[in-house]
Amino acid sequence: MTSTLPETAAPGLRAAVANLPAYVAGKSAESELTAALASNESHFAPLPSVVEVVTAEAGRIHRYPSMGAVDAREAIARHHGVSPEEIAAGPGSSGVLQQIITAVCDAGDEVVFAWRSFEAYPILVTVAGAAPVPVPLLDNEQHDLPAMAAAITDRTRLVILCSPNNPTGVSIDAGALEDFLQSVPSRVLVVLDEAYIEYQRGPGVDSLEFYRRYPNLCILRTFSKAYGLAGLRIGYAIARPSVADGLRRTAIPFGVSRMAQAAAVASLAAGDELRARTGAVAQERTRVIAALRSVGWDVPDSQANFYWLRASDGLREQLLAALADADILARGYAGDGVRVTLADRETNDRVLAVLADRGRFAAQ
Repeated sequence: MTSTLPETAAPGLRAAVANLPAYVAGKSAESELTAALASNESHFAPLPSVVEVVTAEAGRIHRYPSMGAVDAREAIARHHGVSPEEIAAGPGSSGVLQQIITAVCDAGDEVVFAWRSFEAYPILVTVAGAAPVPVPLLDNEQHDLPAMAAAITDRTRLVILCSPNNPTGVSIDAGALEDFLQSVPSRVLVVLDEAYIEYQRGPGVDSLEFYRRYPNLCILRTFSKAYGLAGLRIGYAIARPSVADGLRRTAIPFGVSRMAQAAAVASLAAGDELRARTGAVAQERTRVIAALRSVGWDVPDSQANFYWLRASDGLREQLLAALADADILARGYAGDGVRVTLADRETNDRVLAVLADRGRFAAQ
């Protein structure tokens, strides 16, 4: 039966929610021939050992999972050489970040982050009633850490760093991070979002070493990317026990399924397989970026499972249309550019074939 009540009779939304931009997910594959390179998913099938434990847990889904993800937290703690009290789990790193913001921010508090970076940052901050403070990236796509430090005020409770940064793929330098952490007041929590850290090769940051020296640093990671558990949703934070306890208190009860918890434990036990897979992605990344640069594209040194093409809106639309014509889905960002996820060699070559002639795209 259709309601005849006027729209004004419906409960109103908070102004912050009503004006909130929707999170835009990468498009999903439309057919088996579609190259779905818009969401930074792993192109590898799940690890056999992980599938085995998930299948076993499927027969127990009539029971609630461990509310505190105890076994998963213990496995993660052993993996990183910390205590389970320093681990908080949640439904993906986005879910854990929401717990972090809820735990440390009151209405009107400020959260500083680089822009462009992960588009969920301003959404999660605004939903919590806090104020997002985006700081533009440098021309080389790096975080402008001095500008981010200068943006910290008495109202700042949280700073989010993304390394490798999504969508540009650029990692933060260890020396720059050292200088930044030394300049941040100890009352401000710094979250280092390392969702793509398993793909890092070459110079980077030993985040655990920094964590041991800076009590206000929190490390954020996920099983969604390199581990290939995007559909199960489990991520975690490494933080001082008092902070991690607060994150567990703000978590949705039973928010991480028993299948996700079991899959995380099994994934950590498959380290050799993971390194082989991420190594293959890194090798393809080097090949693809070199090929793109050879035909005139300006591609930053990505350390993730994707690469970035800075582009005006006109060029962005040309790129997305040309890729779509070849049945390839990439991720466009208004005003900034295009992100393309790496896949197997054959699929990557399909992308290279579209982009092989830089001159066919107008200089915009």
